[in-house]
Amino acid sequence: MRELDIYYSTGEQSLFVRTTEEQLRPTDSAAVEVEVRLDGSVTYQTMDGFGASFTDSAAYLIHQVLPEEQRSILMKKLFDPEEGIGLSVLRNPMGASDYARFFYSYNDLPEGETDPEMQRFSIEHDEADVIPLLQEALALNPSIKLFGSPWSAPGWMKTSGSMIGGELKKEYYESYANYFVRYIESYAKHGLSIYAVTPQNEPLYVPGHYPGMLMTAEMQTDFVKNYLKPAFVKHGLSTKILAYDHNWDRPEYPLSVLKEAGEAVDGVAWHWYGGEASAQSQVKEAFPDKEVHFTEGSGGEWIPAFEPAFSNVMRTGIEILRNHSQSLVLWNMALDEQNGPTVPGFGRSTCRGIVTVNQQTRELEYTLDYYALAHFSTVIRPKAVRIAAESEQPSIRSVAFRNTDDSIGIVLFNDGEQASDVRLRLRGTELPSLRMESKSALSIRLNN
Repeated sequence: MRELDIYYSTGEQSLFVRTTEEQLRPTDSAAVEVEVRLDGSVTYQTMDGFGASFTDSAAYLIHQVLPEEQRSILMKKLFDPEEGIGLSVLRNPMGASDYARFFYSYNDLPEGETDPEMQRFSIEHDEADVIPLLQEALALNPSIKLFGSPWSAPGWMKTSGSMIGGELKKEYYESYANYFVRYIESYAKHGLSIYAVTPQNEPLYVPGHYPGMLMTAEMQTDFVKNYLKPAFVKHGLSTKILAYDHNWDRPEYPLSVLKEAGEAVDGVAWHWYGGEASAQSQVKEAFPDKEVHFTEGSGGEWIPAFEPAFSNVMRTGIEILRNHSQSLVLWNMALDEQNGPTVPGFGRSTCRGIVTVNQQTRELEYTLDYYALAHFSTVIRPKAVRIAAESEQPSIRSVAFRNTDDSIGIVLFNDGEQASDVRLRLRGTELPSLRMESKSALSIRLNN
């Protein structure tokens, strides 16, 4: 006999509500009947987990603006696998991103000065807010994996002389590789192990108003193969290197880096701001031994109404997992009532955080992204293995994993315009039909 833990979302006023089979039992025959077949004998990727980013802005809001009691409650709700949703992947900027209170790197120098030996390298900035929150998160959930991604090298290493624009000067490739080494070693001194890094966030986009840096596929191949990986080997670092860290619409970039850099690269990181999730599978099929990670996707005011915004996270999240990703990481863990703070000169922000921390009232609000992540992270735990899940109707989107305790975690989303009665079939065993309204999300843990 199997026991079911069921969580259901039907709209803005009913998000991630614990429910029962009886409450979702069909009451009439008006809905379409749909069967979803699960096959545990067909397996895919092993999951690392779900999460977001402690940007400078997010860490400041949570660590300094929120009252201590509220912060403790929030951290448990974010990271505790029993009392919260058990987030287990954190991908943090290495230095300032667009969501920082000011521009900074780990080696800022007066104009005209250089430091190729990294003698003035320091993570002092992160020691104020980011590192204490990471340590607290790991205490709540030891399964957490940490990723690091730079938006820019220090300005003195670049052709622009600034963290805005330009590219890495060839003469500083070795210095920049050692910058990564120092970052990993400095975090390790705080008990924080960096699982993976990417050489550059969104390497094909060079913004004119926040930190960024051009890094073509050829540049990335050269940097990783001839400088970054050798530096890791020299210092005995096991941190993985993920190529690309940009949108689905340019799969030729990671394909080129993987082909040319070979064993120096461990996988590919993806974002959702262009293209389709199927690009992940395209690259995975060409390089089946490389990891697939989804490292950034943000919602915001460009999808203002609740239903399309929530549907986008659920629909796209399922597709990300069905296309071999081991992680699903959204963007800012927290933003304020103005969708900030942002770096000076950024202008008005339209992104949405996992939570909103009001700087004026110090009030905390959980956004739709928190509840969408909850649908995934609560039933799909670290080291879960994806199994086959096929729906009779494409409007019922599905993904399923077998957890290490042998429970099955299933996430369903009704992307159709009418209600459906969904019946799960596993190893020939049929479970009771469950009613799913249009644009509703359903997460199920089948316990033995």
